[in-house]
Amino acid sequence: QVQLVESGGGLVQAGGSLRLSCAASGSIFSINNMAWYRQAPGKQREWVAGITSGGGTNYRDSVKGRFTISRDDAKNTVYLQMNTLKPEDTAVYSCVADVRAVPTSRYTDYWGQGTQVTVSS
Repeated sequence: QVQLVESGGGLVQAGGSLRLSCAASGSIFSINNMAWYRQAPGKQREWVAGITSGGGTNYRDSVKGRFTISRDDAKNTVYLQMNTLKPEDTAVYSCVADVRAVPTSRYTDYWGQGTQVTVSS
């Protein structure tokens, strides 16, 4: 089994910064793509940023230039540095990792439980 645990959420004023972490543990042989999603109250979950095993990154337009996704494969951890936060960034942020448990298994997506980010105006 694989577990993903996020941390780093909290309450911040508009213009401030937060750094989210998501650590994967358990039966892990390798991790392919990793990503962050968010869900605001009353809205559907949306993709925020993704990073490939090779370090390639992509972002939704509304966070480009403000958010940076990175990963530390030695720690099986993905990060989301969020700068110049806006009230509309308020949401529960969740990470997902595409994990292969053993060399012969398929990659499977695992999700964290989420961490709340609240940006006050």
